[in-house]
Amino acid sequence: METSLRQALLSDGDEIARLSAQLDYPTSRDQVVANLNELLADPNHGVLVVEGRRLELRGWIHVFKSHRIFAAPFAELGGVVVDKAERRRGVGANLMAAAEAWAVQEGCTTVRIRSNSKRQDAHAFYGALGYRPSKSQLVFEKAL
Repeated sequence: METSLRQALLSDGDEIARLSAQLDYPTSRDQVVANLNELLADPNHGVLVVEGRRLELRGWIHVFKSHRIFAAPFAELGGVVVDKAERRRGVGANLMAAAEAWAVQEGCTTVRIRSNSKRQDAHAFYGALGYRPSKSQLVFEKAL
């Protein structure tokens, strides 16, 4: 399995949208490109992809530096998706290692992941990489 890890490009919009739909995050290429346009220009965000030999994406990860007034900055995952056909083959672990390296480079000493309570496979994956639950919380939102 020959792959390469690289920064995401605007031209990855279709593939990122395709992969996102696999985790029930339906989006359009246009929305992905609009978001990437902002994220790639912001040094507090890193978006990386794993590309296969035929230029198809096998996974993507978004990590960002999060600031709180009461705590040191930390890195947080905005999302990580591995193609269903590529799971359990090291793609996700490579993406996570790249996100951790990005975080260290940005001066962060912690990586935080928020994961939906129903994603038990993801929880096992994160646990196998040394991540441990640190708290339970509810997420509130309001449409504006």
